[in-house]
Amino acid sequence: MRKEDLADADCGIAQSLGVIGDWQSLLIVREAAAGVSRFDVLAHELGFSRRALTERLGRLVDDGVLERVPYSAHPPRFDYRLTRRGEGLVPVLVALQEWGTRHVMGDGTVSGAVGDAEARRVHALVGTRVPDVTLTAHDDTPVGLVDPDRWTVLFLFPGAYAPDTDGYPAGWGDIPGTRGCTLECNTYAARTAALAEAGARVLGVSTQRPDQLAAFAMHAGLPYALASDQDGLAASALRLPVFRAAGTDRLKRTTLLIAPDGTVRRVQAPVTDPAGSVDDMLDAVRAEAGQAARR
Repeated sequence: MRKEDLADADCGIAQSLGVIGDWQSLLIVREAAAGVSRFDVLAHELGFSRRALTERLGRLVDDGVLERVPYSAHPPRFDYRLTRRGEGLVPVLVALQEWGTRHVMGDGTVSGAVGDAEARRVHALVGTRVPDVTLTAHDDTPVGLVDPDRWTVLFLFPGAYAPDTDGYPAGWGDIPGTRGCTLECNTYAARTAALAEAGARVLGVSTQRPDQLAAFAMHAGLPYALASDQDGLAASALRLPVFRAAGTDRLKRTTLLIAPDGTVRRVQAPVTDPAGSVDDMLDAVRAEAGQAARR
């Protein structure tokens, strides 16, 4: 059913379903958010017939969710990329990820701990390229997930707040997996120089607002950048584990080691020892950087 056939013209849900009305279209949007843009790759990743994929791509283009960007003139070939309108669906993807993990794959309990299925999904990122995602750092500057000149230790955490700010929601400490964010951030601060010497930068990411991250970074005196994924761009692109608390989607604690070429080399998930995991990642940087230097 197309949106123009819906009787409920004043309902945003009904009208949205007129655009994204079937699971196949939403999975195409999921892949596009992860940087998959070529027809053949989409067909391989999703397992759709070429006819079904062609029809749904055409509808998504017609509805302004995707745009076709030519990359070959002879023969004509196109990338399918999310428009700004399409990027507005990213929080929907993150919410579905959280709902499915919690209520379909789980028992409905709120947890900030990475589960077995989530750990398998994140560890499957090893060897893949990180999509081109730019976030806003705590000093309001743009920051990418990949640095072409250095290794990146990308640690994702539920939330850390400065004292006397509108921070932790009620019952935060009772949610499994939420404790230890401040300790992890401070331990990375203590190891930043050693990581830099090994050839890596540190980038912490949560779904907090940039001003909240700025207040915490100033309070803790952090020598590295914190970035906000409040719009869910990184969470959606990498299909990161999330949970929902106080009406906000939060990142579960996970760490990725990303090479200068954008390839994920190591993954830590679950992270049960926030401080100890930092030293483990320092060892991993030294090992990976050493191997790269010997190639």
